Amino acid sequence: MLREKALRRRRLYVDTSAYLCMLLAEEGWEPLSKETEGAELLSSVILILEAKRNLVRLAREGALTPEQYKTCIDHVEQDTTVFVLRDLTLDLCQSHVLPAVTTPRSLDLAHLRSALWFHDMERIDRFVTKDESQREAAKELGLPVTHGPSVEGEPSTENEARHR
Repeated sequence: MLREKALRRRRLYVDTSAYLCMLLAEEGWEPLSKETEGAELLSSVILILEAKRNLVRLAREGALTPEQYKTCIDHVEQDTTVFVLRDLTLDLCQSHVLPAVTTPRSLDLAHLRSALWFHDMERIDRFVTKDESQREAAKELGLPVTHGPSVEGEPSTENEARHR
């Protein structure tokens, strides 16, 4: 069993905030990139929708040059084959699952329910987000999350923090 665990690829659910952080090389992108390297990357199809929409917004605001926009859009297209993506389906929308305290926005809730769906199929190792309210909602739902911004050498999940 220990050998099986050692051979198992880490399963990481990546939400749009974390994905855009890496794509745009925002603050904190390097630890995220290292963590996701070699892992099985999971998300919702919403990741593609939100990423493309945000790239268009940034280009229209002048925060991305046309060349940067094209490069980023190409990366999003390529990444659709890297991720295992969960469709937004009626059963996901009709679910009654909600965090106990926080009330996420609709697309954030779709990410959370998608992560739970993957987690029910086979345990995910971490719900990766840069959004503090999303992290809190994921924690309320029992998903493995970081306890704050990752710091090199620090435990990366609540569970690891308890076992140190």
